[in-house]
Amino acid sequence: MTRYRAPAFWWRRRSLAGLALSPLGSAYGRVSGRRMAAGPGVSVGVPIICVGNLVIGGAGKTPTAIEVANVCRQLRLNPGFLSRGYGGREAGPVLVSHAIHTASDVGDEPLLLARHAPTVVAADRPSGAKLLASIGVDVIIMDDGFQNPSLAKDLSLIVIDAARGIGNGFIFPAGPLRGPAAAQIRRADALVLLGQGKPGASVRVAARAGRTLMRAHVEAVRRSGLDRQPYLAFAGIADPGKFFATLSAAGAEVGFTMRFPDHHLFSDADCERILVQAAGRGLIPITTEKDRVRLDGRGGAAERLAAATEIFPIRVCFEEPRRLQALIGDTVAAYGSAYRRRTFIPPGEGSVPA
Repeated sequence: MTRYRAPAFWWRRRSLAGLALSPLGSAYGRVSGRRMAAGPGVSVGVPIICVGNLVIGGAGKTPTAIEVANVCRQLRLNPGFLSRGYGGREAGPVLVSHAIHTASDVGDEPLLLARHAPTVVAADRPSGAKLLASIGVDVIIMDDGFQNPSLAKDLSLIVIDAARGIGNGFIFPAGPLRGPAAAQIRRADALVLLGQGKPGASVRVAARAGRTLMRAHVEAVRRSGLDRQPYLAFAGIADPGKFFATLSAAGAEVGFTMRFPDHHLFSDADCERILVQAAGRGLIPITTEKDRVRLDGRGGAAERLAAATEIFPIRVCFEEPRRLQALIGDTVAAYGSAYRRRTFIPPGEGSVPA
């Protein structure tokens, strides 16, 4: 799958390129708007929490989804993850296994999610949700898929990078938005503002729509030992600069950085180049958990880089965690009350619209 860097003008206000492409963006927005309105989707017998975003590219969905799973376990629920498996060749539905799969098979994010809860990859999301329900999962967390109408979502959380917001405010290809911002926010239940910043327009729209706003931030899981040696930090995520800044803020000395496109599957040449740069500069390679899983199970230079590389894990912390607990608890309780009134076919036998 071809990977690319998001155009810089997507994140600049009053961009001439964005203005020039805005008619195409408007056409794309009409199509995406109709698609989102095609719901309500099907039910598979367990509540579904969707963690999505408004823009193309990363906003912190995956670590937020992991924290949502942590909260579900605090509520004595048994969560599982559902992913499209971006970047992987498996159409699914398939239960992700670290013993069997690599990032080329199922994508990097599912491999990371599978360390925290059962994870299914499926291009057809209803079939993936049925598989999760069949193995005893009692709440499904969708990592992405907010704009996909095939499943009925019981709680939709929209993650917004507070520093980047919605960029230039235009719809793809003129900007990063996946559809009209107001239409997307009206379909959400809550917005999660991740990190520091003032995302402006999206917050104003959410306030007018009466949507819940929650603040969260990223924290380093590991802090000890980071000051013992200088690092070469490399990352292929949507915003590598955020990773480098978080690493430095945790006390690490970052001597050199290397940036790659989002979801980049490191080639042998890439791995050799990182190793040579690190050795030549006397630095220890360090990267994100999501980047690190792309090196697993491949052998050769990727295996040698994996052995030499330290991982810098992070977690999303909600500033008012009880609000998230209440939101999830209320959603699951409401689903249970409504469940007897819903018409659905048990997992494995298909499903009908909710």
